[in-house]
Amino acid sequence: MTRLSGLALTFAFALLAFPLAAQQTTAPPAGGDVPTLQGGDVLRVAIWREPDLSGDFMVDESGMVTLPLLGQRRVAGIPVQRLRDELVRDYGAQLRNNSISITPLRRLSVLGEVNKPGVYPVDLTVTLSEAIAMAGGISPIGDPRRIRVVRSDGRVVNDRISAETQLAQTGVRSGDQVVVGRRGWFDRNSATVLTSAISLIATAVSTIIIVSSRQQ
Repeated sequence: MTRLSGLALTFAFALLAFPLAAQQTTAPPAGGDVPTLQGGDVLRVAIWREPDLSGDFMVDESGMVTLPLLGQRRVAGIPVQRLRDELVRDYGAQLRNNSISITPLRRLSVLGEVNKPGVYPVDLTVTLSEAIAMAGGISPIGDPRRIRVVRSDGRVVNDRISAETQLAQTGVRSGDQVVVGRRGWFDRNSATVLTSAISLIATAVSTIIIVSSRQQ
């Protein structure tokens, strides 16, 4: 009886330990170059008390954007921080207005196991988890350990990224897809498996005790 009970307990502990071991496997955050704007990106301009000058303005395929008051400007390839400083300076010279906000945005598709998949304009300073929150968060069968960035041609550029990684560190482009993968079968059904296993173990142990009692 002691040997069989020991085997049963060992089996139960192995089942409990398996999901914990799987959770410890994570991929390091992907590094990225200095972020710049590209075709398909968006410049969000917010100027206090100037609604006609404010709005979201898309960068065309040649890297140009047309802004109210400033006209057409080349913005592609310029580091985001420098571009922001230049535009605030130029708007300030025209308006004498100190309340000017320039926010570069990427247009990302957030897909996979999220509650509201779709295309979202996102600031590069937000984390992947914040971008996923815009899409309603991860669904009950989604896996926060299986987040990847995929190009429109299907090429995976970053795999298994930490949810706390900033988008600026992932090298994302407008048109990329942030895809949340599905949890594995065991993860999705671990509660049922463990309940069944514990029930079987309890039944086996009870049977052994009954048989041993009768033999005595």
